[in-house]
Amino acid sequence: MSRPEPSPSQGIAPDGRTVLYGGVGGLLSYLIGYALTYAVTGQQIANSFAARILEIATGDPGTWKLVGWVFFNAHFVTTEIPGLFGSSAVNLVGRGDTFPGWLFLVPPVLLVLAGALVAVASRSDDLLSGAVGGATAVVAYLPLSAVGAFFFAISVGDTDAGPTLVTAILLAGIVYPLVFGAVGGALGSFASGE
Repeated sequence: MSRPEPSPSQGIAPDGRTVLYGGVGGLLSYLIGYALTYAVTGQQIANSFAARILEIATGDPGTWKLVGWVFFNAHFVTTEIPGLFGSSAVNLVGRGDTFPGWLFLVPPVLLVLAGALVAVASRSDDLLSGAVGGATAVVAYLPLSAVGAFFFAISVGDTDAGPTLVTAILLAGIVYPLVFGAVGGALGSFASGE
């Protein structure tokens, strides 16, 4: 038995339950992604020369903030680091002996899984409703990305070092959950369709 067709006034907008599932999926994707990044990079960062300098300069070990930089780098969001002649943008994932390139797969894979689970939980039975449902992961992922960009910033004199704010919001907060959540939702609609 399939779901009734949406009325013309309803369109393709997800219902409240689907938005709730998407918000939970986005929240879990973000938190699990950060936790996995911490598990892979935390020890290396804590033992790094940069972390020790940071601790001396700020009095805070800051490992969790530096892991946040790597987590955003896994979304292709660069880290702005102020210097003597202006700031430079760096991405530490997949460069030489820094952090493994497979970290680039963590956010998309988690968001595809979240989108698929949203589609299954909300019983989306066609590609479009599944994709729209999966894209609702943006409901939680966007605010977490915006807040994370601020929390992971480190004051260096009268400037800050940290994830590039605009890219953190647009790319990590909006594009990633919309695209990968929608792909997961579309795939998940196959599992929930009858």
